[in-house]
Amino acid sequence: MTYILNIETSTKNCSVSIAQDGTTLLCMEIAESGYSHAEKLHVFIEELLLELQLNYKDLNAIAVSQGPGSYTGLRIGISAAKGLCYALNIPMIAVDTLEILARQLSISEGFIIPMIDARRMEVYSAVFNAQYQKIRNTKAEIITEDSFLAFGGTIHFVGDSSEKCKTILTQSNFVFEDHIVFPSANEMSSLSYIKYQNKDTVDVAYFEPYYLKDFMTTAPKK
Repeated sequence: MTYILNIETSTKNCSVSIAQDGTTLLCMEIAESGYSHAEKLHVFIEELLLELQLNYKDLNAIAVSQGPGSYTGLRIGISAAKGLCYALNIPMIAVDTLEILARQLSISEGFIIPMIDARRMEVYSAVFNAQYQKIRNTKAEIITEDSFLAFGGTIHFVGDSSEKCKTILTQSNFVFEDHIVFPSANEMSSLSYIKYQNKDTVDVAYFEPYYLKDFMTTAPKK
């Protein structure tokens, strides 16, 4: 049996799951506007292990959402994963955040476009087909009326950018799946297990989050 701890902290959702052979056994998550990842992440891990009557030594790997997304959230999740991998001497697996988000929706045809808010009218997005194959690479892009017109058929949008994009993306073939807002560690289970089987792991010492954009700071308000 292979046990993998999955960590997803790229957005407001602090999400953790433990999977056995690619199937989620238990998932805990909370989405708060104040980004409570630093306080909740390790608590969730401890509670999952306790609930499942597992120990850290039972884990075979740690999987983490690699980005793009929140700088702070990604750093917290990846730092936690690195620390556990070092301490337990087990491999670390990186999973594409936008694919995690896309896999919450099942369609028979058309396209899935997961979008993560990047402030103002900019989003992080990619394009997946009905088989979850990425047919357009991840971009940080400013949404306009011409966005995604090159893709025919029904296009399903998922993620936390739906509300701000609805007034601009008004084509009749555009469908906003409002019930899917944040990526979740629940959808990481099958993805991380496939990577584990294929020995598709990352170097714990040198791995960095996929920020996609340079970190920007703003002056504090007086």
